[in-house]
Amino acid sequence: MPELLLEILSEEIPARMQPRAADDLKRLVTEGLAAVGLTHTRARAFATPRRLALVVEGIPEKAPDISEERRGPRLDAPVKALEGFVKSTGLAIEQLEKRSTEKGDFYFAVIEKKGEGAEESIAKVVSDVLIRFPWPKSMRWHNSAVSWVRPIKNILCLLDGKPVNNDWGLGVRPASGIAEEISFTWNNQSYGHRFMDPEPFLVTGVADYRRGLKDAYVILDQDERRAKIKTDAEALAKALGLRLRDDPALLEEVAGLVEWPVSLIGSIDDDYMDIPPEVLTATMRKNQKYFAMEHTDGRLASHFIVVANRETADGGKAIVAGNERVLRARLADAKFFWDLDRKQTLASRAPSLKNVTFHAKLGTLADKMSRVRELATEIAAFVPGADKDKVRSAADLAKCDLTTGMVGEFPEVQGIMGRYYALNDGEDAAVADAIRDHHSPQGPGDSCPKMPVSVAMALADRIDTLVGFWAIEEKPTGSKDPYALRRAALGVIRLVLENKLRLALRPLFVSALRPLKDLAGAADPAALADDLLGFFIERLKAHLRDQGVGHDLIAAVFAQGGQDDLIDILARVEALASFVKSEDGANLLIAYKRAANILKIEEKRDAKSYTGEPEANALVLVEERNLVTELTKISADLEVILQEERYTDAMTKLSTLRATVDAFFDNVTVNSDDVPLRVNRLRLLSRIRGTMNQVADFSQIEGGDR
Repeated sequence: MPELLLEILSEEIPARMQPRAADDLKRLVTEGLAAVGLTHTRARAFATPRRLALVVEGIPEKAPDISEERRGPRLDAPVKALEGFVKSTGLAIEQLEKRSTEKGDFYFAVIEKKGEGAEESIAKVVSDVLIRFPWPKSMRWHNSAVSWVRPIKNILCLLDGKPVNNDWGLGVRPASGIAEEISFTWNNQSYGHRFMDPEPFLVTGVADYRRGLKDAYVILDQDERRAKIKTDAEALAKALGLRLRDDPALLEEVAGLVEWPVSLIGSIDDDYMDIPPEVLTATMRKNQKYFAMEHTDGRLASHFIVVANRETADGGKAIVAGNERVLRARLADAKFFWDLDRKQTLASRAPSLKNVTFHAKLGTLADKMSRVRELATEIAAFVPGADKDKVRSAADLAKCDLTTGMVGEFPEVQGIMGRYYALNDGEDAAVADAIRDHHSPQGPGDSCPKMPVSVAMALADRIDTLVGFWAIEEKPTGSKDPYALRRAALGVIRLVLENKLRLALRPLFVSALRPLKDLAGAADPAALADDLLGFFIERLKAHLRDQGVGHDLIAAVFAQGGQDDLIDILARVEALASFVKSEDGANLLIAYKRAANILKIEEKRDAKSYTGEPEANALVLVEERNLVTELTKISADLEVILQEERYTDAMTKLSTLRATVDAFFDNVTVNSDDVPLRVNRLRLLSRIRGTMNQVADFSQIEGGDR
């Protein structure tokens, strides 16, 4: 069956946009083909800095014929109604069928549509995709109404090795330099490397296309470019007795910057090797896209890998020299700031924070850190091993490095430099580590602080930020979260869970709101704390779902309300998950659902609740008496067990109900004709529901219905 080959050649596509663009091209084209009846067996998309390419295999030569049946007006309908229906179908009245249905006698039209040829359909689908392609940012050039991420230079489109004929209007700049609107014809040619082999070459198929690109110094596959960069760089490092520092994100980005990767090795002057390694790595990585190298003991080496986009006659010597020169200038700045900043202590910089605005409504950084100091001291009581004096010192110094020249030049090393400067000033190591660590975790892939002082500081900083923005009504809305408050809340959740901290969040929120009472205006601090806690609960639910916990189990625990101890919540969820997976738990859940469903129906019908103790003298059957005895004993035991937070034991205790509840349903008719007896038995069902709901709201759990 025919295969489709599509390539859109353009000016350089930003590396960060390439993976998503390749996925979007594949998705939109295949969805468009499916919509017109063209199936496929396989589709692959590729991206390089200058091109998006798509290969779709197993496309039929034409779309299938379609037979569409439409019901028209009744046989006795007005003539105008019939004429309108006939016109909409494109048929003659004689071609309509008359049929009898349950609803009466109607005209029917059977419309046969011949399947369109694959080439014609592909031209329409691809044109539509090009027009509505969802680039995060796009541009128009010259007089064209067409927009793309960068100006398009060529479109190759082949079906079964033959060009798909289509003209597409683009604004281009001819050699004369005069802008004009011309028609851009899709063709069967591609172009190689911009510098090493820029001439066009003809393409007759996918294999020919990939081979032609490789011959013209273009590696089409992103994975292949990534693997080549890693292999070549590791070989260069090994030759010097070094190793490449692992950096998957940088590797992904660099693979999107080059079509023909050539790894070269450069050197760092020894004069700059006393600069903190994080600064060296940051400037090489962010500004220059260099890979760092290290000794076998993990120390940063005085060499780096730069990936060029071409081969040169001198083996890359000029490229390396140029990159070393650029890096030398950057590191000279870093060394200047490193030497200058250490002439002033961090503590002496604290007054400068009064001149740095945190937020127009929340004051300066000095105001924020004053609040954080008090909150971190309170939190320290719940963090085993957290020294309150060290916590206060860390809070006083945590943001001072923002006023240093180094952080002003290299913002990505804030916190890191604070630690170096604190150690240089003779501060305690725990205080210095907290200055560095209080920024973490910054995302799902970032590790959480573990040291006690660092944990207290990280929690206080985030909670103050969240409470502050809640107080000024700057909450996340929908997809908008300009202050990254969802990330801050998730950071608090991870800090608590990963360090197993037993602390109640709501009282901390209330404490954090006290210094902000004037900002909160007429808002009740307790109401604000409750609202923020609700936000946290939603983030915790999302976090647990990401960990594979069923949403119904989460809902069953949270339905009881009032929880603000994350460790306690997690323990309940884990115990409930294990319980419902057991045989006794699954069967007891069925019984619970049965009891709850009967109660729901009868309470709605009778417009009353059957909550209450059953009458002892109305327990006429042994199964009823046994159930009351068992429920009374288990309920009393659960009260003690839950107070001691032994949730697994609580689930085990509930499972002992199974035999007694099964016997009750097997031998007792709940809806008896005897009204007092029926009421008493409905109260028994309410006791089953209430006893189990001491642990969790089992009505929220899916499954178990009969």
